[in-house]
Amino acid sequence: MRIEVNLLGGPKKARKAGGGLSLPDFSQMFAQVKDPLFIGAIAAVVAAVLFIGTLFTLQQAKLASLESEVTEARAEARRYATLLRQKRQAEGLRDSLVVELQAIREIDGDRYVWPHVMEEVTRALPDYSWLVGIAALPVPRPVMTDSVAPPPPPVRFEVDGRTSEIAAYTRFLRRMAASPWFTDIVEGPATTVVEDEKAMRAFSVTATFQQADSAFMRTVPVIESVQ
Repeated sequence: MRIEVNLLGGPKKARKAGGGLSLPDFSQMFAQVKDPLFIGAIAAVVAAVLFIGTLFTLQQAKLASLESEVTEARAEARRYATLLRQKRQAEGLRDSLVVELQAIREIDGDRYVWPHVMEEVTRALPDYSWLVGIAALPVPRPVMTDSVAPPPPPVRFEVDGRTSEIAAYTRFLRRMAASPWFTDIVEGPATTVVEDEKAMRAFSVTATFQQADSAFMRTVPVIESVQ
C-alpha cells in the first residue's frame, strides 16, 4: 500500500457559506425578467405608492391648516357671542329708558295743560265778562294697535261764563279761535239769566287743547318767574 502526500498544495475547495444572511442580487433578477407586463405592473405599484404617499402628505398638511382655521373660527365665535350679548344688554337698557322717558313725557305733558287753558281763556275773556266754571269733558282713549302705545287722548273742555252784553260774547269767541292753544271751538247756546236782579247773557263754549308751535312759546329764567 502506498501513501502519497501533496506537499505543494493545490487549489482550495470553495467553502460553503456559513452563518448570516445575504441579500439577493436584484439587478440579476431584473435582468432575468423579460415579461413587459410584469415590469409594467411593478412600475404601476411603485407609482401608486408614490401617489398615495404624496396624497397622504398633502392631506395631512390640509388637515393641519383646517384645524388652525377651526381654532380661529371658534375664537371669533366666542368674541362675536360676547358682542351679541353686550348688544342685547344695551338694547334692553335702551328699551327700558325709552319706556321711562315716555312715561316722564306723558306726566310732564299733562302737568301744564290746565295752566295753559286757564291762562288762554282768561286772556280771551273781554271786559264786563266773567267765568263761572271750566270742566273737562270725557274723551275716549285710542285703541292700541300692533303693540304700539297710542298717543294720549286730546284734552276737551267746556267753559261757562256770563257777560253783560252780547258783543262781548262774540269777541270772546273770536279770541278763543285766534289762540294757538285751542282748536275745534264750538259755541253753545246763549241764554238770558237774572242774577242779583240784573239780566245778563249766560254762554258756554267747548274747545280742545293743542300744543302750540314753539314760535308762540316764551321761556323765562326760574328766578325771574319766581319773582
